[in-house]
Amino acid sequence: MFPRDFAWGAGTAAYQVEGGWQADGKGPSIWDTFCHEKGRVFGDQSGDVACNSYELWEKDLGCIRQLGLTHYRFSLSWSRLLPDGTTKHVNQKGVQYYNKVIDDLLACNVSPMVTLYHFDLPQALQDQGGWKSPSIASLFDSYAKFCFQTFGNRVKLWITINEPYVCAKLGHEDGIHAPGLKEPGVTAYLVGHNMLRAHSMAWHSYNSDYRTAQKGWVSLAINSDWVEPLDTQCKEDSAATERYLAFTLGWFSWPVFVTGDYPEIMRSAVDSESKKQGYNGTSRLPIFSKDEPTVLGTADFFALNYYTSRKVKQGEGRGNVLCMKSDRDAGEVLDPSWPICGVSWLAVVPDGLRKLLKYIKETFNNPAVYITENGFSQVGLLQIEDDQRSKFYKDTILEVGKAINEDGVNVRGYFAWTLLDNFEWADGYSVRFGLYHVDFEDETLNRTIYQSGREYAKIISKHKFSL
Repeated sequence: MFPRDFAWGAGTAAYQVEGGWQADGKGPSIWDTFCHEKGRVFGDQSGDVACNSYELWEKDLGCIRQLGLTHYRFSLSWSRLLPDGTTKHVNQKGVQYYNKVIDDLLACNVSPMVTLYHFDLPQALQDQGGWKSPSIASLFDSYAKFCFQTFGNRVKLWITINEPYVCAKLGHEDGIHAPGLKEPGVTAYLVGHNMLRAHSMAWHSYNSDYRTAQKGWVSLAINSDWVEPLDTQCKEDSAATERYLAFTLGWFSWPVFVTGDYPEIMRSAVDSESKKQGYNGTSRLPIFSKDEPTVLGTADFFALNYYTSRKVKQGEGRGNVLCMKSDRDAGEVLDPSWPICGVSWLAVVPDGLRKLLKYIKETFNNPAVYITENGFSQVGLLQIEDDQRSKFYKDTILEVGKAINEDGVNVRGYFAWTLLDNFEWADGYSVRFGLYHVDFEDETLNRTIYQSGREYAKIISKHKFSL
């Protein structure tokens, strides 16, 4: 079913697992600041300790080996490596930690996929404007070049930025993620634009200065639901579905894979609303400068984070409201036949992933695809024998196999989210996605494999053995 060199992986993110928030010279990140403000996170919890992977890395490595993974995706903490966000001060303890992680993985025949940015901007850079500032792109490029130079001789798969949609909208429009800004209709577009500029600069730096020697691939991880019209016979629902896709998947994939600019549906909607709102010939959606290297073509593969699906209906009209939801003018609905796992937004729709993969093949010229996140949450009563999640992984991986063998999608790998129960952003420790349970009530932070972890290990073993 799967190619010989298929990547079987799992992923984590630095702030969610490492802990050691002040250890060995690490600087604060925006998530440290956000979590230390009362009322921001469930139970006022934080990632101060989390899974303590900074001290317990060998335990994590044991989990990785037990699963039989061929690949492990993790992120670098920018402020652990560069406490003030710049290369003026390098924290050698941070460099040593990530060198050990990479070297230990390779010694176990596990290939690292390294994410440069997974939501945790150094607070020092936030104090200078963060992702709202045009200068952030060159600062990110300097950080990326430092990482390529320091670790790139051993890393073949790089992700520059994880889920720019989430960073932009949840952090700067909705205010429910760090840095907690609520500036609707304007700032998220600016942040997304600067993230694309930052990604583009880093990709061009790798391409010109490191690719020949290091022979790696670089991309950015784009999250998207699969969406379909609520009523397939309704033209308004079909048009709303196109707008929904343009404002989510298209926002970041269209500039990189198709035209070098935002989707025309998105551009015309925001431009039109901006004009009505008196923006005097300017749009709230920024323009890419011709003086900077093009963002078009700056991905060596398509990195996809998929969790769920939606039915889409026509919106309720824009009503001259300044916000992204109004610009998009599309409503989303859960099909009542879809089971919900844990959190209310996460409907279990494995075949939605197959449909989305086929759409990516047809829309973006059949790129190589890595599914860089996909998972199933648990909330409430702990179930180590998690039958539903075990079935989810079997069903989902079957759909990936169909996408490869029946639809001809060039899927190169699948990364389960996540290796360990961890700090789940604004939900704290109330939501568990792990293949391993972590006992946060015990100071040893013991890791126990879930049934779903054992099931995933069997799937990996079966396919490795059959090949």
